[in-house]
Formats: sequence, structure tokens, C-alpha cells
Amino acid sequence: MPQQIRRVLVRSIDDIAVERIAAPVAGDGELLVRTTVVGVCGSDTHAALGHHPFMPLPYHPGHEAVGVVAAVGPGAEGFAPGDRVIVEPNLFCGQCPQCRSGRYNICQELKVFGCQTPGAMTDLFTIPAGRVHHVPEGMTDIEAALVEPLATPVHAVAKAGDLTGRTVVVLGAGPIGLLVLAAARHAGAARIAVTDLLPGKRDRALRLGADAVLPADAPDLVHQVRDALDGPVDVIFDCVAREQSMAQATDLVTKGGTIIVVGVGAAGPTPVRLDLVQDREIRIEGTLMYTADDYRSATALIASGVIDTDEIVTATFPLEEAAKAFAASLAPEHVKVLVIVEGP
Repeated sequence: MPQQIRRVLVRSIDDIAVERIAAPVAGDGELLVRTTVVGVCGSDTHAALGHHPFMPLPYHPGHEAVGVVAAVGPGAEGFAPGDRVIVEPNLFCGQCPQCRSGRYNICQELKVFGCQTPGAMTDLFTIPAGRVHHVPEGMTDIEAALVEPLATPVHAVAKAGDLTGRTVVVLGAGPIGLLVLAAARHAGAARIAVTDLLPGKRDRALRLGADAVLPADAPDLVHQVRDALDGPVDVIFDCVAREQSMAQATDLVTKGGTIIVVGVGAAGPTPVRLDLVQDREIRIEGTLMYTADDYRSATALIASGVIDTDEIVTATFPLEEAAKAFAASLAPEHVKVLVIVEGP
């Protein structure tokens, strides 16, 4: 094992460095994992820009992580050196009412590996053995790196209830929005429209199976969506989570419909038309991360070939070029940017 390893430190979007630290050692119940691939998430770039309400700067990124077990700590069971693993990064207390009911994704003491604690954008990291999953045989590391990003849409789609035969609108064609599109289609949605400001993102949504794509700033968006879907909208997935998108969602959704808030909203108040929520019996529900069941579903979806990896993964960078990876993630032509970690 090396005595020193590299680890990415984010102080701001303009100050992303690779530091050298002492190599970690697996403690009780922990695994020592050598990172192979780690994704740059929208949460990462929001935090780097100083816009994320729950991720203060500076921080050490890397929650969309794939790696190989390098060592097994005392008491860690179910894994052996050489096993390929995917990180499930929610770190929960296990004692609060939410955890005891199985909803540990909203643990009262929740921390996220790579967000509130040092993550996997490094050569080696330690993590409790219960927070990783085996990578199925035959799945590439690149494919495995999409399990975490897909698990959030899988969880969101499950929150919406049975989508069989229903009409859906996805607001925002970024990485999560495009994966919501795939998950909703797999769940049986009859017709799906996707909105975005950028033509390139709308074109990608069409290639990934959207029935219609529309400019998010269209003044007559409600009419365009209803024409495109041949009727009212049953379910809205708001992957933007801003004042304008929530206003659009409440205007678009039908009476008795559902709005699932998937995107991380900006801190502070967001006006919502409560008269419409009340009069139309609109259900608005937030969705946070995932549980192990969502991870298993996401893994199975990727293994089945439902996700077009080539359309989702648009750039890769080595660890030493982490700053370039963050910059690329902000560029409109990219969807998912991955950092490939090779030995120091």
C-alpha cells in the first residue's frame, strides 16, 4: 500500500486542487477501497459554485463511486480484497424513527459520503462495509458509475406511484432529468414530454426516448405540452426546482395530479400557487436520494441495457485533471462527466 495518496479538495469552482495526504487504514467494520471511477454530480458543481444549501465549502468530493476492495477491516463481512464495489453514500444513524421505518434516506442525522464527509475522488478511501454493493459480473466500471445517479430517479419514479398508461412531464434535461425519463419509461408511462432551455439537451432527450421536447421558456408552454401529450399531465418531475419550474409544474399538472420535486432547490422561499394546489388537489412531494432497494433496481436497469451509457457519459478525465472535470460538468454539451482514477 502507498504511504501517501492523492485527494481532491474543492474550495470553489476556481480553486480545485489535488492534495497529498497519508493513506487511510480500514477500521472496525470498514473496507479500504481503491477508487476506479467517480462521477461529478450536479450537487458537486452547485457546491463548488457556493449555491448548494447543504454542502459548505471547502469539501472533498466523490459520492458517485466505483472501486475495488483493497483491504477488509476487523468485523467487516461479505467482502474480500479484489471485490468490485459501488458506494451507496448515505450515512445514517439507524436509530431515528425514519431509519427504523426503513426510510434511512431521510435520516434525522443524515450525512452523505463525499458531501458532508470526505469522498472517493481520491486513490484510496475507507467506508463502512454496509454502505457498498457488489458490482455484478459483466458490468463495466463506467456502467457501474451510473448506478448512483440512476438510483435517485428510480426512487423519484417510485414516489409518483403507478405510472402505467400515465402522461409525464420532466422539467430539465440534465443528467437526472434524462435518467428520470428512462426510469419513467421503464415504469410504464404512456407519453413523456421533456422541457429544457437548451436545444442540444432537448435533442438528446428525443434520442433517449422522449415523445416530445419543448423549450422551457416558451410563453405558451402549458398549451404546447397538452398538445404534445394529447391531453392533461398526470405527473410532473421537477428536476430544476426553481421558482419558475414550480410555477410551470402547478400550471401543467392536471386536477388530482402529482408533482415530484427531484432537483435541489435554492435556499430561501419559493412561491407556490396554493390556490391551485388546494383547488385541484395537487400532491407535491419531495424526494431525497434512495435506499438499497432503489440501488438494486438501478443496477438491474443498467444491466438490462435500458440506459444508453454512450448518451449519458460524455467525458472522462484523470484524477489530476479534476478541475477540468468540474468545468466540463458545467458545459451545456455534457451530461455525465467521470473521473478515472489510476494508481498514483
